[in-house]
Formats: sequence, structure tokens, C-alpha cells
Amino acid sequence: MFTGLIQALGKLQTLDNDRLQIDCLGVCDSIMSDIALGDSIAVDGVCLTVATILPKGFVVTASPETLKLSTLGHLPPERPVNLESSLRVGSKIGGHFVTGHVDGQGYVGEIINTGSAWEISFTVPKSQVVRYIVPKGSISVNGISLTVADCSATGDWFKVAVIPVTYDETNLQYLQPNDAVNLEGDILGKYVERFTHLGNHVANGTAQTDISLDFLATHGYG
Repeated sequence: MFTGLIQALGKLQTLDNDRLQIDCLGVCDSIMSDIALGDSIAVDGVCLTVATILPKGFVVTASPETLKLSTLGHLPPERPVNLESSLRVGSKIGGHFVTGHVDGQGYVGEIINTGSAWEISFTVPKSQVVRYIVPKGSISVNGISLTVADCSATGDWFKVAVIPVTYDETNLQYLQPNDAVNLEGDILGKYVERFTHLGNHVANGTAQTDISLDFLATHGYG
């Protein structure tokens, strides 16, 4: 589990078909100071397990499904990746709960510098992601916890406003229009969807529910 607050940037290189080496860039004490074999680290929002520790980096193994669903299998070699170590019990949660299980990819649209923030829009072709994109909701973009400032009614387009410190300390600064990014919807939305469609109890082998969209709206969740 992660929070979407990036701790460092790294450079990724493919060692073979499924092993990836990540070398930390710049100051990365927050990542390397207590790293251990078997630790979970989010690499551009993808939860990966440390298999080898290097002096200033680590090696992980990525499954074919991970490489297929995320950008890690075809990332431009010059683009740094965002790094975040897993959440510790008792730590501050400054973003939102990010699992590191990417739902799919989106693509960068416009990038506008407003002077006080960067407004970045994304298109989202995959239904696995669009259902969880709602105005003012949370979304993980390359592992960064961001708030949806605006989105289309169908969720296949959304925009975020990024403050300078987030822009400068993550790989958002390297993005160009049409670049692919990893997207993960808010886990809370996934559980609401699950309860709404499958029900919260089973009677005689048939799923039944007292929870509906009308029920949620009536009780303050609309």
C-alpha cells in the first residue's frame, strides 16, 4: 500500500525479458536508507518487489501481465520513473490509498502552465479506468496522488491541476502530449461498485443487496 507521495526519481533499464534495474537519481535516502529484500516499492505507480539491492538502486522482476498493463514494458529510456516505498503503519497519509495495481494506461493531452500550477489533461481509452474517474475524486497518475479537477461525463477525459512542487519533484515535468501514463482508480470506488452490483449478502444462492445508487445518494454519498 502506498500514498501517492513520490520520494525520489529513478532511471529504469531492462536487464532481460522480465527483470528491471532501477537506479536512483539524485538524493534518494528516503528510498535506500532502509530498503530490504522483499520490500514493495512503487515504480511509476506499479507495485514491485525488491529482488536485489544495489549501492544506489535495486532490481525487480515484472510479470508479463504487469508489463502489458503498464508503461514499464515500453517506457522511453530517457524518462525517469517515480519511486515510493510502501506505507508504514503509523506513517502520515498525505495523498490517498494507492495499491500499486495499475488499472490501465492513459495518454497526455494538453499541458498548460497557468503561472501558479500546471493543468494537464489526459484521455482514457480503457473502461477499467474510466468508471472510477469522478470530479474531485482521487486518481493515481504514474503513482502520483492527484485530484480530478474536471472530467467528461463518461470519464474518458480528465484534467488535473498540479502544484509546482509536485511538478518539479516527479516525472510529470518530462511528459509530452501523447505520452502514456499509468492510471489507478481510487480503491474506495472499486468497493462501492462491487457492493452495488454484487450485493452485500447472499440468500438461497442468489446475491441480494440493500445498497443501490439511490440508497447511497439518500445517505449522503451522492
